[in-house]
This record gives sequence, structure tokens and C-alpha cells, in this order.
Amino acid sequence: MSAGEERRIYLDHAATTPLDPRVAEAMQPFYAEAFGNPSSQHMWGQRAEAAVEDSREKVARALGCRPEEVVFTSGGSESDNLAVRGAALAARARRGADHLLVSPIEHPAVLATARALAADFGFTLELLPVDAFGRVDPDEVARRLRPTTALVSVMYASNEIGTIEPIAAIGRACRERGVVFHSDAVQAASQLAIEVEALQVDLLALGAHKFYGPKGVGALYVRSGTPLTPVQTGGGQEHGLRAGTHNVPYLVGMARALEITVSEREAHNARYRVLRDRAIGAIDDLVPDARLTGHPSERLPNHASFALRGIKGNHLLAHLDLAGIACSSGSACKTGDPKPSEVLLALGLPEDWLYGSLRVTLGRGTTEAEIDRLLQVLPGVCVALRAADSR
Repeated sequence: MSAGEERRIYLDHAATTPLDPRVAEAMQPFYAEAFGNPSSQHMWGQRAEAAVEDSREKVARALGCRPEEVVFTSGGSESDNLAVRGAALAARARRGADHLLVSPIEHPAVLATARALAADFGFTLELLPVDAFGRVDPDEVARRLRPTTALVSVMYASNEIGTIEPIAAIGRACRERGVVFHSDAVQAASQLAIEVEALQVDLLALGAHKFYGPKGVGALYVRSGTPLTPVQTGGGQEHGLRAGTHNVPYLVGMARALEITVSEREAHNARYRVLRDRAIGAIDDLVPDARLTGHPSERLPNHASFALRGIKGNHLLAHLDLAGIACSSGSACKTGDPKPSEVLLALGLPEDWLYGSLRVTLGRGTTEAEIDRLLQVLPGVCVALRAADSR
């Protein structure tokens, strides 16, 4: 790594996190030594299968569920797709249910899937209202449930604005009416408790690369007895719910990463909150026409997000990158899209605030000096961009 690269500052941990060296060490034997196919009957296959099932038990332990309730996938987006599409199609096949209740601040893996179900399969999609902080009211969910509701989906915490949703209360309302409740916990799992019974979820999606595991692997908790139609067929893996040869090194890595995350979570969160609050307070003081987006207190410990009036988010990110600072304008899946954020639209922001979003997300290696550098650079960049746009 060059001296210039060493000076670069990474403040985009909501997009992805670096692989923990302890995770890489756990994965290494399954690339060359224990390389067998877990579906094979010989010794190599048996050793690989044992690693898969050991990983399943570790993930189940973190979730507080039974190992057979854990379905391995290629990542959070696939987990969300399997949950939303699979539960909706199963509910319609079993009881004619065709109504979907989804929050408008969901990741595209949920919203696009729900819209495809409406467009291609005739489901009725209803978007739940959110308040100015992006929070869903559990009482409002209860009021909107119908006898034909197939699925409710509300994310645990927003990847874009950091707001934590009251999903346990939402889950109780759904359970009382016998409606399947799915929550995208991909962003939340790195910092929040994920015991599924406390959260009252039927389906919970995880993606390993958000908590210092490898990219390309995830999991879906499926509560025992929850009807789910597979959307990927061709093999008997994962109880028939997800066909395909297991990626053994990645599964081992995800399980190890989740173990580390759970054991170290509170210590990291305490430090994140201090740095996060420092950034929020200083940006409020130093940058005119900047407002915090998301809930002021019920938000992820490492997450600070802002709307900046009269600034184009992509221009802001480019200037910060030139200064050696990596941030985001929201979901990494939408970076580069000049259209206004659906999440900011749902919050009811005026049009001149919709295009200048900034997301600053901290990680285990983030330092005070790095936050100070951001606070040194950001005000000048904002002044320059606004001056350029006014000409």
C-alpha cells in the first residue's frame, strides 16, 4: 500500500466492511484442504458437510433459533427475495392471500421484489406510512392488516438513514392476526441484538459482508412452520428452499464473523456512539443548510446521515473522494442514480433537499482523527459546490 493510500479514510461501512483477519483465517482450510462438495458421500464431502452444519449451528446460536430454521443464501438481497417472494406465493397458494404491506424505506431487494409481485403476479402492494424520521407505527400496521394480507415487511434498521424500527411491536401485531412478518436485518445485524423470538419475526435476512464477513453469502431465518415457496430450484440443499452447491469457505466465514460480532458488539457500539455524535453535532454547527435524516436517538450507533440543501450528492461524494474520504449518498445499490431517494421522498423533504444526501458510517478501525479530517474538509466542499451551482 502506498503512502497516499494509507492516508485515505473509509467512512462507508454501511456499504461493506473489510474482512476480519480472524474470519479469513477460519475460511482458509476450506479452499484447498477441505475442498469437497458437502453433498458428496466420501470423506472430503463429509468434512465439508460437517463445516456447513457447524456454521449453521453457530448462526442459529446468534439468532436464538434452531439450526434447521437457518437457510443459507448468496447474500442479503437473495435472502430478502426468497423471503418476500417465497412467503407471498405460499400465502396465495394456501389461502388466496394477495395483499402486501411494505414500508417505503426498504432496500430495493424488498421494494423491487414487492413491486414485481404486484406487476407480474397480481398482488396488491400497499406502502405503509412513515413519520418524519422514517419510523413505522405498529398501530398503523395493525389497522391496515386484512384477511388477505400475505406478508408484512419492515426493515430492522435503515441502511440509508439509520433509523431503528419497532419491529418487535410490529411482529406481535402480525402474529396476533396470523400474518407472516419479514424483516431485513442486513444493516442491523452488525450492531443490534438479533434474537428472533424477542424480535417476533417469522423471516429475518442477513448478509455477511456487513459484519466483517465475506461478500456473496448470507442467511435467512425461517421460523418453523412458516410457508415458503422456493424461488431457486434444481437441488435438495437447504431443506429444498435454495438449490445450489454450498460455498463452504464463505459459510464458515459468515458464522465466524457473526460470532465475533455478537461477542464484541457492545464494546464497539459504545465507541461508535461517541464518534457518531461528535460528527452529527459538528456538521450541524459547521455546515449551513444541513439536517440530520433519520431518528435522532433511535438510530444505528455507527450511522450519521444528512440532507444538504442545494447540493448534488454525487458531486459531493466525488469531491470528498478527491480529498481521500470515502462516504456514500445512501444505499450503495443506488449510488450514481440521479433520481431523488425514495427514502427521502417518504420522509417528506422539500425538493431542494432531496438530491444532497450524505451518509457517514463508522467501523471498528475508525479514529477520532479521521472524523476530525472529515469535519475539516466537508464545510469547504459544501461552500464550493453551492457557489459553483449558483453561477
